[in-house]
Amino acid sequence: MTSLETAKLAAMALDSKKGLDIKIIEIDSVSILADYMVIAAGTNSTQIKALAEEVEYQLDQAGVSVSHIEGHRNDSWILLDYVDVIVHVFSEEAREFYDLERLWKDGIELDISDILKEN
Repeated sequence: MTSLETAKLAAMALDSKKGLDIKIIEIDSVSILADYMVIAAGTNSTQIKALAEEVEYQLDQAGVSVSHIEGHRNDSWILLDYVDVIVHVFSEEAREFYDLERLWKDGIELDISDILKEN
């Protein structure tokens, strides 16, 4: 599975659990950290955990294992590291505070409207 396919599968998993404002940012040309960042928000700590668990489950089913997880005890931000893809699941407040979209503005935000369900 390519890193783009992994990022898209993560985005679809987030969408299936009603993640908010899901974005994929291609960062391979501006960073050695990863190829893609997937960013989404949840409305409360329960949903944030459910979003992260769904990503982990869906990617595991596809044969992609998480390398590292940060923030499982944190109510506002969980990071799932898949080496070439990093998934951030935030509370709405934490997402606004950390503003990763601004930090990675030199990356390319992908149009993923074709893989997300219409709300």
